[in-house]
Amino acid sequence: MKASLLIDNAPPGVSRASPRTAPARSRALDAIIIATYLLVAFGLYRDLWLTLPNGYLTDSGEDQKLFEWFFAVQAQAVAQGHPVLFTALQNHPAGVNLMANTAMPGLAVPLAPLTLLAGPSVTWAVVLTGGLAGTAVAWYWVFSRRLTRSQWAAAVGGACCAFTPPVVSHAHAHPNFTATFLLPVIALFLLRLCGSGARTVRDGLVLGGLVGWQVLVGEEPLLIFATGCAVWALAFVALRPRAAADMASRLAAGLGVAGAVAGMVVAYPLWVQFAGPASYHALEHGPAGNDLANFVQLPKQSIGGQLTDPGQVVANPTEQNAFLGWPLMLLVVAAAVWLRRELPARLAVITFVVLAVLSAGGTLIVNEYDTGIPGPWLLLQKLPLYESLLEARLVFACLPALGVLLALATDRAMAAPHGGWFTARRLWPLGLVVAALPILPVRFIVEDRPEPPAPLRDGGWRELARPGRTIVPVPLPAVGSVEALHWQVLANLEYALPEGYFVGPIGPDRQGTYGAERRPTSQLLEQAAKTVNPVPAIGQVERDQARADLRYWQADSVVLPPHPRQAELRAVLDALLGRPGQDRGDTVVWDVRDLTG
Repeated sequence: MKASLLIDNAPPGVSRASPRTAPARSRALDAIIIATYLLVAFGLYRDLWLTLPNGYLTDSGEDQKLFEWFFAVQAQAVAQGHPVLFTALQNHPAGVNLMANTAMPGLAVPLAPLTLLAGPSVTWAVVLTGGLAGTAVAWYWVFSRRLTRSQWAAAVGGACCAFTPPVVSHAHAHPNFTATFLLPVIALFLLRLCGSGARTVRDGLVLGGLVGWQVLVGEEPLLIFATGCAVWALAFVALRPRAAADMASRLAAGLGVAGAVAGMVVAYPLWVQFAGPASYHALEHGPAGNDLANFVQLPKQSIGGQLTDPGQVVANPTEQNAFLGWPLMLLVVAAAVWLRRELPARLAVITFVVLAVLSAGGTLIVNEYDTGIPGPWLLLQKLPLYESLLEARLVFACLPALGVLLALATDRAMAAPHGGWFTARRLWPLGLVVAALPILPVRFIVEDRPEPPAPLRDGGWRELARPGRTIVPVPLPAVGSVEALHWQVLANLEYALPEGYFVGPIGPDRQGTYGAERRPTSQLLEQAAKTVNPVPAIGQVERDQARADLRYWQADSVVLPPHPRQAELRAVLDALLGRPGQDRGDTVVWDVRDLTG
């Protein structure tokens, strides 16, 4: 094909070697590059691996506890033959729809034996480390087989897709955004369907299976990737309409096969997600676009960011989606100008720019100044699925385009003739080093976790709750306060918890929200836990409501672990429950079985 989206892009006058005529050393070099990716990924998580199972990624907020809980719950479901996509161990008795959350059953279920054998903390570390390395390897494989003659050039592209600041930011907390190794393989089979020698049925079957698996690993990354593919394809149609028309029928036939296969794979999981118990209609967010100036800023978690702005205030260190840094952006501009005549480079630039502007949200903001200029995101934000998407994360669709551009430029530079210092062969590698050094990630901070409260250690929880009943920790588990999930995992999930940290329905229209629909007693205890509030007055109405809520939660006991306002909370609970709590070390316990039946 003369006008492929990505295929056969050798430098002018140079014919691309086929896999059969590639040098024999290529497999050894493949192994070296893959090993390097693994070492880099392990190096980022070194302190986590060395402190398992008690190490905790500080910048993950509450998400490490949540993902470990997801892995543990699904592993238990596999072992006991229970439903994998729903559980009542959290938010008891209403439960949590795991398919409607980021539970990653596509990895949690295959890795269930590891979780059962070594614990969810090990699975968490494996998914994070393997996800980063696997993503880099998969993109390297696509680039080295479909884009570049130089394996080193393909290695640059693979590293760009897996280790640039947006991915590193999410690598502290969101394995669904780091374990995206299936996406490049999906891209590869899309390219195969575009080729004149495509085996439509076979390639469509494989593509459908890959898409179905990716749905079970991470739907949001798949949606973002599909958006990027759509922009790339539209750009190709605009630049090469005749070639696009020639591909259309083959691609449509292959996508039809793929859609049928993917539909069979995920029909039931998607039914559970959208119509099953604890499902919700949409998770709407407020404005969440990127400030366009962020693209040239250095991230907090990088060497350059620490040197130039060590006091940088970040609202959420796991959402620095657009911080690519000005050195890399200058290199991107240079590559775009240099390769402006090459089709893949032009497609990559168009895709990068369109997705970057889309990620800015409803109005374009530059350096915290709202320009009032409407962004193209307004065309998508109310569409199904997009209404639940954080638009700032669309930058993840920019990264493959960035990888294509840098891999191409590196390939062309390595093929350039030798000469003086002012040649592409000399200047481009120097530019890569200058662009990469400031955005190299700093050490991931890991801290030790505190022990569970005394009554919840060493099997003590068995005295506090019968099988299938709940222990109510105070304050109740909620967004930003989910240590109780970790205690539950350490107790082998032998008791249930009320409320918690997840996405579920709220109100009669079943709108999605973070956390449970709070019951009155939960709200009262939260108020008592805040130092800005006086201790609420407790009367008969509050006591009756507390008993009703405890019956709803099917509670056997209430546990008050150490808390800055433990004395105030203890007084409130004594009044609500009509009895004094019992001291168990540093924790206070109330047995409420007689109140709940």
